[in-house]
Amino acid sequence: MKKTIITILLFVAVTQTNACPFCGCGGGNLYMGLMPDFQKAFVGLRYHYSQFHTTLFSDPSQFSTNYYNTIEAYGGVNIGKRFQVLAFIPYYQNKQVDDDGTTTPHGLGDITVMGQYMAFNSTSLTAGKKVLQQQLWVGAGLKVPTGSFNLDLSNPDVTVADINAQLGTASTDVLLNAMYSVRLENFGVNVSGNYKLNTVNKQGYQYGNKLTGNIIGYYRFGIKHLGISPNAGIGYENVAGNTLHTEKVQYTGSNVTNAIIGVELNLRKIGFGINGQLPIVQSFAEGQTQLKFKAMAHLTYSL
Repeated sequence: MKKTIITILLFVAVTQTNACPFCGCGGGNLYMGLMPDFQKAFVGLRYHYSQFHTTLFSDPSQFSTNYYNTIEAYGGVNIGKRFQVLAFIPYYQNKQVDDDGTTTPHGLGDITVMGQYMAFNSTSLTAGKKVLQQQLWVGAGLKVPTGSFNLDLSNPDVTVADINAQLGTASTDVLLNAMYSVRLENFGVNVSGNYKLNTVNKQGYQYGNKLTGNIIGYYRFGIKHLGISPNAGIGYENVAGNTLHTEKVQYTGSNVTNAIIGVELNLRKIGFGINGQLPIVQSFAEGQTQLKFKAMAHLTYSL
């Protein structure tokens, strides 16, 4: 693939929790979503999938379809009544099909560890004698550079494709997070926000900061020991542009609003969930790249 399309595809590097040669290996971002409701601790696996397609307006023969696949081990432990620690370990297995052929990068990504504090917890009765529950969690964390980044950016032969083929960012980044939930009997709403502040790596490359927000409504009901919670909502992502030695990288920075629909199942200590996301409004590379679909599935066990 020619360098023109490689440059355009750089913007995706900061929008995904997943990876591919041109579209996101170095992004190292974190998806929170609906977290398990656990008393002491939990462990689990999540699978993330997304698909993008790029075609140059100036030359339709230059194209790229990118399939992002991430298997993520994650878990959490409560410390006392108000503190919890969460950890996320991603492994990337991806595929890119373009006018030059097919590539399949894979490997360990950057690990994230977060601490959260329950700032507010309330249970009360409404005038109609219905139970109203509310919680607010706030937290912060670090993404550490455990994924590989094996390039000398001072080498004039290095391209953007080489940069984005890396599985890590080579930077230690800061995450800020807040999650508010309100539940009236069986109906509830979760609102979450996450902001990621990326630092400059040793070679002067910096991925753009990322703001993510979700609002998801759900309804819980049960069949014997099985709890079922269908859910739907809206997700929003806004990513600032990347820089190299403080200079803005062309075609980086993006925003997208997605419709989310899914279901959560709970059988005693085992939880399973799946959701799909379709873009409502998106802006990537001046319209030359389109997000087609995103999905996530998880399996957890509460200890």
